[in-house]
Amino acid sequence: MTGILTGLVLIGLALMLVTRFAMQRAEQLAPPLGQFRDVPGGRLHFTDQGSGRAVVLIHGLAGNLRNFAPELVTQLARNHRVIAVDRPGAGYSTVTGAIPDLHGQAAMVAALIEGLDLGPVTLAGHSLGGALSLALVKARPDLVASLALIAPLTQPITDVPPQFRTLMITSPWARKIVAWLLIGPAGLLAGRARQLPAFAPDAVPANFESLGGGALLFRPANFDSASQDAQAVPVVLPALAETYGAIACPTHVLFGRGDQILSPALHGELFVTQVAGARCDLVEGGHMLPSVHGAMTAQWIETVIQGVSQ
Repeated sequence: MTGILTGLVLIGLALMLVTRFAMQRAEQLAPPLGQFRDVPGGRLHFTDQGSGRAVVLIHGLAGNLRNFAPELVTQLARNHRVIAVDRPGAGYSTVTGAIPDLHGQAAMVAALIEGLDLGPVTLAGHSLGGALSLALVKARPDLVASLALIAPLTQPITDVPPQFRTLMITSPWARKIVAWLLIGPAGLLAGRARQLPAFAPDAVPANFESLGGGALLFRPANFDSASQDAQAVPVVLPALAETYGAIACPTHVLFGRGDQILSPALHGELFVTQVAGARCDLVEGGHMLPSVHGAMTAQWIETVIQGVSQ
């Protein structure tokens, strides 16, 4: 019995060392890109490029600002001031205390928009970043000129997709055990994968670990933050969805027809019936449009902005 326990302890220590290596490797592959600013509730990491009408890019669950492909940011920055932000607790952004819910995160991003004196902005939120954008426009419509939502989470969730069920671990201690013993090693394996559920039917970009920030997804703190995000969404989203009829700014949605994470019919086509004048565009591709189809996504965001300015 003692030998078995000793063996388990050694295996655990070995896995923790692998996770520590994965963390160091991730931060070497994808170091901070931009600036840091203190806001109420934490410290946000963001990039700031270009000039003109401001566009704020907000990534999805477990992601980071690198999920918006470099060509997407570069293309938009030719005509606009482009702010890409790590959501609170994700990437290199930090929070004081527990991860805030969508409303708390929206307040932090709103403080960044005000602090940078961006004026009314186009919010380009992807996936969970779309839900955060909807929370922000509800609380501070004065800060939002238009919504350009990419594969957004908009409707209450009744069934968690299988690929996200690990995030629903409620015990903080159990999450830490999973994060340190499983997530890091799994991340090293996933880094070599050319197919991942979030991307299907698209292939994972060859440079996703570094340029796309994929290596950062599997750090223990990132897993813990994503778990808290995933568990807060079902609590917040039903009440948020009841406010969509009050959205007054131009609202546009982009979805990949092959999205295997969120249903285009539910989160896109149904959503636009809840917002006056909203439009949903369907294109070929999966859930990770900003990572895989950066140039196309940038062009779509540009059409949203141009439509608002005319």
